[in-house]
Amino acid sequence: MAAASSSSSNNGSQERHEVFLSFRGEDTRKTFTSHLHAAFKRFDIKTYIDYNLERGDEISGTLLRAIEDAKLSVIVFSKNFASSRWCLEEVKKIIECKKTRGQMVLPIFYNVDPSIVRYQTGSFATAFARHEERYRDSDNRPSKKIQKWRDALSEAATYSGWDCSVDRLESEMVEEIAMDVLNKLNRVFVGDLDKEIARYDQLAKHQLQYFQGSPHPLHYQNYRDTLTLIRKLQMEKQQRLLRIPTNMYSHADDLNKNNTNIDNMWSNVFRFS
Repeated sequence: MAAASSSSSNNGSQERHEVFLSFRGEDTRKTFTSHLHAAFKRFDIKTYIDYNLERGDEISGTLLRAIEDAKLSVIVFSKNFASSRWCLEEVKKIIECKKTRGQMVLPIFYNVDPSIVRYQTGSFATAFARHEERYRDSDNRPSKKIQKWRDALSEAATYSGWDCSVDRLESEMVEEIAMDVLNKLNRVFVGDLDKEIARYDQLAKHQLQYFQGSPHPLHYQNYRDTLTLIRKLQMEKQQRLLRIPTNMYSHADDLNKNNTNIDNMWSNVFRFS
């Protein structure tokens, strides 16, 4: 099973998510996955998770788009994970997004050995035997999508992740996993913001040089607008790193307004100089 935004209901007004959480509901919905989801909430990690118990035969377009929109997908592999066609389709889509969109993938092995997932042995072999009986091509051979499911599982199981079979408290483990996810997201977001800040910083330098050579109020205003944008990006960077609610940055708006008043004063000075 997979995901609806953790910060909203299923009413279409979902907040944009960062993480897609794939799991087998019958195995972990009320245990490990619920604890992990709660830890994500504590770290303000916006997660797409679906507790809907009714599933059709085809995976929904909404779910596929949710996977595409995520920066990182967490896959909670469990004993009966492979028995769900939905779960297998999710993994296939997640691997596709990793290859085409650079999406990060974090596998978690809960009460199942990673080798069972990678090589489809044990309970996974039993599940695939049933799939091969159910899904047949026109020539009565197992459907080609079954091999795609196998390939996706094999690849996902090779990624660095978390093995929950170790003897330790689950409460400690979910907190560490949540922190791991948060750090991975921060590296992506902060890296993107740093590139954008550097780009606008270079633009501001050129604008200042142009203004110094041609001191026109419009040139000065363009320069100040770029500096304001850089400040906003820097604040967004700190907000992401600290996970501070946006409303706590309301004082920054007042600061920007004051800066705007100062800018207008200097513009008038240059206009009449």
